Amino acid sequence: MSGMSVLGGITPTPPGGISGEAGGAASGGGPDSAPRPRKSPNAFRTISEVAEDLHIPQHVLRFWETKFPQLKPLKRGGGRRYYRPEDINLLRRIGDLLYTQGYTIKGVQRLLREGGLEGVEAAVAAEELSEGNDAGEGTDTPEGGELRACLDELDAIVLALKALGSRR
Repeated sequence: MSGMSVLGGITPTPPGGISGEAGGAASGGGPDSAPRPRKSPNAFRTISEVAEDLHIPQHVLRFWETKFPQLKPLKRGGGRRYYRPEDINLLRRIGDLLYTQGYTIKGVQRLLREGGLEGVEAAVAAEELSEGNDAGEGTDTPEGGELRACLDELDAIVLALKALGSRR
């Protein structure tokens, strides 16, 4: 198959993406530049890096900034945005609630306003734990009974929050 890809002539994109693609000169990537090195988990990221990592378009990230006051990336000269790790975690959680959990923007706003990010994470974690613990594993010990009671309480909170969200 001299030079022909299994995909019928389409060359797969390397894991780092194509340099200069969709970023243009503004991202510093030209046709001859090397793939972007991995940043530290605590490093600030540009909107293009966040959009690429989360698979959410840049215009959606900008829109979410107008809808969620908790989301405040640093803005430098020329309005360039730099997202902190906390901002990225919040964006990830907002995206999960909107796209995976089926919440509306108003529902996510209410969750964030009432419980902050911790409340949202606790509600989602409780839901994931209850789904993954169908057989009641880990409740044989005294700590397991306490854990079950906490999970039951969190389930009740999740149901109450969902009921509040469906009323609007």
